[in-house]
Amino acid sequence: MEKYISVGKILNFHGVRGEAKVGFTRNQEEFILGLKEVFIKENSEYIPLQVERVRLNKNFAIFKFKGIDSINDLIEYKGMLLFVSEGVIREKLEEDEFLIDELVGLSIFDEHDKKLGFVIGVSNNGASDLLSVKTNSKQICLIPFVQAIIREVSIKDKKIVINNIEGLVE
Repeated sequence: MEKYISVGKILNFHGVRGEAKVGFTRNQEEFILGLKEVFIKENSEYIPLQVERVRLNKNFAIFKFKGIDSINDLIEYKGMLLFVSEGVIREKLEEDEFLIDELVGLSIFDEHDKKLGFVIGVSNNGASDLLSVKTNSKQICLIPFVQAIIREVSIKDKKIVINNIEGLVE
């Protein structure tokens, strides 16, 4: 079964010709501009929408979908999430990039191979991604996902090795 990942949300219409104002994650402009097809989810079914054109406008994107030519055609989609197949995202990932859901559940180890806990979530504080880690002592701590701290990520081995600087994970 194909897996789909959300890449944006239809916030509103833009103009009267069926263009949609779409919110998306920061720093994904190039990816958004390259989309040719997206999906909306109705009930449990993913329905394709062909992208006729897309352009950026301030902090959002303006999408024009084939066959949606007026506000009336678009209004039923307002508030819906836009999805792409996981394969589309995977082919755009760099060697050192991961999908967030791949990091959740990975064990955290220090450089001496001592298990410190495991990842329960990933968030972003504007400066960097943060791993939410449940430690061996059942506390939750945040670890910045930056090169100075993250030494190795192995999806295959289900582990992340960190530079456990003083006070980071106890």
